[in-house]
Amino acid sequence: MSRIDGERAFVPVNIAVLTVSDSRTPETDSSGDALAGRITGAGHRVAARGILPDDVERLVERLRAWIADPEIDAVITTGGTGLTGRDVTPEAFARVCEKEIPGFGELFRWISYQKIRTSTIQSRATAGIAGGTYLFAVPGSTGACKDAWDDILVHQFDARHRPCNFVELMPRLREHAG
Repeated sequence: MSRIDGERAFVPVNIAVLTVSDSRTPETDSSGDALAGRITGAGHRVAARGILPDDVERLVERLRAWIADPEIDAVITTGGTGLTGRDVTPEAFARVCEKEIPGFGELFRWISYQKIRTSTIQSRATAGIAGGTYLFAVPGSTGACKDAWDDILVHQFDARHRPCNFVELMPRLREHAG
């Protein structure tokens, strides 16, 4: 059973938030706001934040820049994970990820199923690792962002979470990097 180990220290993580949308602006980015608020509320740092249109080349470029930034430990994108022709976030992730984290998308859809039933099949939420940086792509709805953070990521980004968590693996993510 998972638990918080009170003998372990909390370690803040530097997380970038990117909203992928043709229609959101800084004033209307409720999903990005929800993620940023939860990240800082949990004691972590929003290391960077942005909004990009649904453009695979620009998304790949931004992901690569943030992956190369030693001040960013993880990136969470919101939006672009659906089935329409404009939804290209998983395709951008496929171009930059060195290793997939398939359990994230599976668990996200299981959690989402409890709330929106079979509509969750339209989600292509995904995750991976590149250059020692964690990458997570969640749907653009505020509810989906809350579900991904509250039910998965808040625990995995807590070094005290047992039996295991993403934070304790961070020093080892680049073990075979050349």
